[in-house]
Amino acid sequence: MKITGKIIKANFDEKKVFGWASVAADENGAIVDSDGDIIKIDELETAAYGFVVHSRTGGEMHEKTGIGVLIESMVFTPEKIAALNLPENSLPLGWWVGFQIFDEAVWQKIKSGEYSMFSIGGEATREAVSNE
Repeated sequence: MKITGKIIKANFDEKKVFGWASVAADENGAIVDSDGDIIKIDELETAAYGFVVHSRTGGEMHEKTGIGVLIESMVFTPEKIAALNLPENSLPLGWWVGFQIFDEAVWQKIKSGEYSMFSIGGEATREAVSNE
């Protein structure tokens, strides 16, 4: 399974980059990723917590690891959005992240726009979804 999310903000002086690692749903409903997969927000939340506990290490193109480290993470669920006193549908349901990048070559690709998205990988069991 591979899911991508757009980089929203970068601090060029400090080599920090922020954005949506994955969006499960927006105001229009569930998001279908580039592989045709849908991830439920509760499953994304579980996966995000596992990453924070067990890894926190950024990689490049699902091959090279150790290019950076997670410095910010929050999974926005309906309950958290309500707890923050934000209007319903004011944010997507998804995982927001920030990474400190240590690898200079990767940082240059981020700065140039060659790398403009985060991509999370993992293992999943596919289940058929009804279109009803």
